[in-house]
Amino acid sequence: MNCSFTQLLFVKIVLLLPLLTWSASACQGQHSTKKMETTTQNPLLCDPESGVCEMPGATAAAPATAPAAQHIKIIYYTDPICSSCWGIEPQLRKLKLEYGHAIDLDYRMGGLLPDWSYNSGGISKPSDVAHHWDEVSAFYDMPIDGDVWLEDPLASSYPPSIAFKAAQLQDRTKAILFLRELRELVFLHKKNIAKWEQIAKAATTAGLDVAQLQSDVAGQGKMLFEQDLALGRQLGVRGFPTLYFVDASGVREVVYGSKPYAALEAAVMKVHPLATKRAYAKTWEALFATYASLTAKEFSDLSGTPRADSEQVLDQLVANGVLDKRTTKNGALWKRRQTPAR
Repeated sequence: MNCSFTQLLFVKIVLLLPLLTWSASACQGQHSTKKMETTTQNPLLCDPESGVCEMPGATAAAPATAPAAQHIKIIYYTDPICSSCWGIEPQLRKLKLEYGHAIDLDYRMGGLLPDWSYNSGGISKPSDVAHHWDEVSAFYDMPIDGDVWLEDPLASSYPPSIAFKAAQLQDRTKAILFLRELRELVFLHKKNIAKWEQIAKAATTAGLDVAQLQSDVAGQGKMLFEQDLALGRQLGVRGFPTLYFVDASGVREVVYGSKPYAALEAAVMKVHPLATKRAYAKTWEALFATYASLTAKEFSDLSGTPRADSEQVLDQLVANGVLDKRTTKNGALWKRRQTPAR
């Protein structure tokens, strides 16, 4: 198995640096294709207060101290069905707008749900997740409809994770759009994104070659997913989201869980003190030109509109015929309306 520069860099860091145990609790994941071991914390029972979907018992390398370089690589461990990762979307989108010129965000899959061969943490079957997701939705102010676990539950998060790795082979930018589509399908539309028909639907919307994606899922996609799991074990990743901010010299800072934007910005400055924040257009036209869809929380954070007013502003744009709205029992999503082809 060939290792990328990023993998070699992190393996070197892990071997040379002392380890410490994180104290945060939280979406737990498993980094093996083997059956899950019995734990006291269920991987789908994410802790909103700590902002993490956590895997207990793992450790992470401590940050080093060295001169910062001029560019930051962010290794982002996530999973398509991680509710805490959905909760951090507004912060990540703002980070890309303000510091996109200084960062390279590398999405890695962590393997949150291999299967249902366990009984722990109060969750032993898919239906147990439904109410938990509804609670998490309210906490993060991001729309999540937990009824997918009652109507068409996922057997595993591995199929969409492997599909994402396959999508990266085609186009890394489209792969991020693909991941967003997968999340909208499962969190808002209550679709089982472990099924190929839903994966293909998200791929089509993201502009990917569906036939090539299907071929890569059966080939290199699975291998790349296994490499992500292996690197995650080496790094001691034990929950999602986990973000490693690293420069070329090995300086690194870790943000564990769905933290406020200030925590992400502080990590950037810790690794690269000379990084400059860039202004961006905050009009609805500019934001929807950059991001195809926005929640009320995302629009509020990115535009500077008070959260209490953001839905009213977006709904007025729907009334004006420029946006479409997807409403769920726990919130809504707005998309720019497509102009009919003539």
